[in-house]
Amino acid sequence: MPTEATPLSAAAGTRRTPEVLTGSGAVLRTLEHLGITDVFGLPGGAIIPFYDELMASTTIRHVLVRHEQGAGHAAEGYASASGKVGVAIATSGPGATNLVTAIADAYMDSVPFIAITGQVFSTLMGTDAFQEADIVGITMPITKHSFLVTDPADIPATLAAAYQIATTGRPGPVLVDITKDAQQKSAPYVWPPKIDLPGYRPVTKAHGKQIAAAAQLLAASERPVLYVGGGVVRSGATAELLRFAEATGAPVVTTLMARGAFPDSHQQHLGMPGMHGTVPAVLGLQDSDLIIALGARFDDRVTGKADEFAPHAKVVHVDIDPAEISKIRFADVPIVGDAKEVLADLLDAWDGIPAADRADTSAWWQKLEQLRKDFPLGFAEPTDGLLAPQAIIRRIGELTGPEAIYASGVGQHQMWSAQFIQYERPHAWLNSGGAGTMGYSVPAAMGAKVAEPDRVVWAIDGDGCFQMTNQELATCVINDIPIKVAVINNSSLGMVRQWQTLFYDGRHSFTDLETGHQTRRVPDFVKLADAYGALGIRVERADQVDDAIKLALETNDRPVVIDFVVSRDSMVWPMVPQGVGNSSIEYARDHAPSWDVEDADMTGDPA
Repeated sequence: MPTEATPLSAAAGTRRTPEVLTGSGAVLRTLEHLGITDVFGLPGGAIIPFYDELMASTTIRHVLVRHEQGAGHAAEGYASASGKVGVAIATSGPGATNLVTAIADAYMDSVPFIAITGQVFSTLMGTDAFQEADIVGITMPITKHSFLVTDPADIPATLAAAYQIATTGRPGPVLVDITKDAQQKSAPYVWPPKIDLPGYRPVTKAHGKQIAAAAQLLAASERPVLYVGGGVVRSGATAELLRFAEATGAPVVTTLMARGAFPDSHQQHLGMPGMHGTVPAVLGLQDSDLIIALGARFDDRVTGKADEFAPHAKVVHVDIDPAEISKIRFADVPIVGDAKEVLADLLDAWDGIPAADRADTSAWWQKLEQLRKDFPLGFAEPTDGLLAPQAIIRRIGELTGPEAIYASGVGQHQMWSAQFIQYERPHAWLNSGGAGTMGYSVPAAMGAKVAEPDRVVWAIDGDGCFQMTNQELATCVINDIPIKVAVINNSSLGMVRQWQTLFYDGRHSFTDLETGHQTRRVPDFVKLADAYGALGIRVERADQVDDAIKLALETNDRPVVIDFVVSRDSMVWPMVPQGVGNSSIEYARDHAPSWDVEDADMTGDPA
């Protein structure tokens, strides 16, 4: 945590008398001491005193959003793109509750995030005062911790503790709710403060016996898989992962939250596992005899039916959060620790095992290579004459390159973005993985661009998601944040429609949005972009795709919105239907791979 030593009097050798600041002044000074340079927020009555102080700051940039949810997702995008902590600010009552979705999102995806909210006067709390809400109580289940501050003297220590909690151990959101009178009253400002966090002692260094046991299991394994989750990205462990993977020769799968943690171009990478993962990744996990889970949590979208997941695999589970280990899948070797440190220790332990004592994995790789050959990632061209969304997203990635940042909304376009863009580095892929929050993309891309102004930032959104937070285009225009927005416009809630097609006999109940082909175009996204002062482009033919993307890449004086009119019948494949085991993966509609699970009586045909 950044600190600044309390100055000493050179003459007397004693501490100077602390400066007296208002609570609002203490908030600003503490944020500066913590190294915060950018915040996202929207003022209101209960937070006005702080905004009055913030107006004079020359070190902190404030981005005025159009909705508090946008502030929260922008803070998430800022944090996820840079590895720094994101900060969002809101007033009491509805301002604070509008942050709740972003806070929950950050909690699910382990994003370091501080939410600062104003609260009504402490004398009015509990009286149902105007714009009062118990935001501490509301957010307690979805934060690492929530603080209520009623005394200005407590502000430095509370914000410093919030920073420490948000950024250490398993990262996550922390809420600091400050009453209006605490902002207005004054108190001596003491820095650095004493931080007392009883019971909060994240373990980063793993036990040596567990490391040795994991290395021995790997040495004995003939069919290992490294199952890599978002924790590897959050811990900054991607270099250690690469070294460990190459030393062991084990295949690697990267979850939706870990795209870019291991280069897609690397020969050992099998792709993304899970409901819409690649066939080699899904079946590789399913047929493995050892899974080394690194910062992953065995969520339902990866495992399918949990009791049928990888039935013959032993598990080494590495996680900094002990609550995740054996929560869903029993860990034969549980390792609590930071992925960066654990991987370095595992590599040392592996190097100490003689080559003669390591199992032969050549037959395993033969099988995986055959799966890669037989089931490459691809898509079928639409039969209605409209554009294939997969092809568009692939071209965005190809023309933009791996140094860009890609933030997606939630749904079909999210899966296609994870599948068809090549990710070669961490922090290049931002999405709402755990909560699945529609509306994440535009504000997250905005936050990412503030954090990384020299990178190209794309928001790849669906027409449904885009309509939830597109008001932040105004924020981008006014604050010179030139993001690129690709609206994959299938005129529907695409993923819901896909499920309705597959599992509800094609009854498309309330999923038509009338935004695209042969509809009333409500709204017209090109006109909407123009109204906001952005560049609006519509693409309806294949020969327009590249020119539109290139024009977007060349335009850096304002945001760009491209309305890609695509087929509503395009689906995301492969797919493991919800509630069944991963052995039931379908490569395409009515096309399930047949395969032999070693020592198990299972096939890939759907139940």
